[in-house]
Amino acid sequence: MKMLFLLVSFVALNAFIADSVTISKKERKSAAKFLKASEDNALKTVGKLSEAQLKFKPAADKWSVEECMMHIAASEKMLWGMVEGGINAPANPEKRSEIKWSDEEVMKNIEDRSNKVKTFPPLQPENTGFKTLAEATASFSENRAKLISYTKSTKVDLRNHVLTLPVGSYDAYQMILFIGAHTNRHVKQMEEVMADPGFPK
Repeated sequence: MKMLFLLVSFVALNAFIADSVTISKKERKSAAKFLKASEDNALKTVGKLSEAQLKFKPAADKWSVEECMMHIAASEKMLWGMVEGGINAPANPEKRSEIKWSDEEVMKNIEDRSNKVKTFPPLQPENTGFKTLAEATASFSENRAKLISYTKSTKVDLRNHVLTLPVGSYDAYQMILFIGAHTNRHVKQMEEVMADPGFPK
């Protein structure tokens, strides 16, 4: 009986330790809500447009709304692949000192389009592999659902897995926010296209 009690106590203690280093319920709820809202925003924006409106380009070197959606969908997979790689690598809490932005700043600054950044060639719309808007939105929704589910259930210590990107260092939780903010960033780009005087009525 004593041995059984010790075993149960050991398991309970380890469960407590494991849970103590995961993200909080508030963080899970906040990130999941943010991811879902940004998904809904993107799908609602493209869903209300005609074929002519989806394909309209303000200039030859500008993206159409449809192309923005293809970029969002391709980025969803690529960014999560990067996060997953960081999560599967050993925790590196010593790199937390390299993180310069708060969670709120990650969301705000990634969404901000005043600083334009040229994307990687594989994420250019013509290189994403998507042939239609339907393909892009289906991929986006599928991958976003997986990400939201992961965010709600993971036991990984996301705060102590730090990723270093060309644009800065972020912990894995912040990278999940980064993905949602990236979607919002390109929805804003869609809105810029839709505000163009030549946009089809």
